Amino acid sequence: MRKNYNFTRRKLYLPEYGRHIHQMVDSLLDIEDRQERTRQAKAVIAVMGNLNPTLRDTEDFKHKLWDHLFIMSDFKLDVDSPYQQPSRQDLTLRPQKLSYPQTRITFKHYGKYAQRFVRLIAEEHGDSRSIGELANVARFMRTKSFEYNNEHPNNDSIARDIRLMADGELDMDLSFIADMRSDYRHSMPQRQQRRGKQQRNNGRKSHGQQGHSQKGMKQHRNNSHK
Repeated sequence: MRKNYNFTRRKLYLPEYGRHIHQMVDSLLDIEDRQERTRQAKAVIAVMGNLNPTLRDTEDFKHKLWDHLFIMSDFKLDVDSPYQQPSRQDLTLRPQKLSYPQTRITFKHYGKYAQRFVRLIAEEHGDSRSIGELANVARFMRTKSFEYNNEHPNNDSIARDIRLMADGELDMDLSFIADMRSDYRHSMPQRQQRRGKQQRNNGRKSHGQQGHSQKGMKQHRNNSHK
């Protein structure tokens, strides 16, 4: 007896429909009468819809079923479809590859927008609002530098980096940077260490309370025996 393994059968273009649906589609290709072939194709479409009842509320449900029918026939089926018959080229189009950004970020730990902000402020040099805007950028740079290096940044380095970003057109007052409110956020490892320390302290307290309670119960039993 010759065994019929799946790897010897024809390829299933849409395995989610199963081999029986593919065999139904293959039988449509053997029908010579176009009108009868179209009628049988609509019956196969109805069976395909019953296999996916949850998709009936989706947009263009019938259109997708007809596209799947043509795909399973390897685009060889010739019937009167209510929709335009798709071609192999239409369904095998690949999206264009995205181009990688070619811009070079000089100060990566600040991000690319910090340098843009500084250059925009440099173009508006002399405006009274530029001082407050530059302070906001400096605060942002301090925060990002702390997140990147996990240590407090030096104010001299912040002022120097601002001067380099602005091509020497901006000078940041160090005293103004020193007076700014710190917006540092503690890194995750520090928060975890603090949380772990609190849990250890709570465990010691509960263990001590449990030891005191056990000691009191022992004294109570000794007194009762006396």
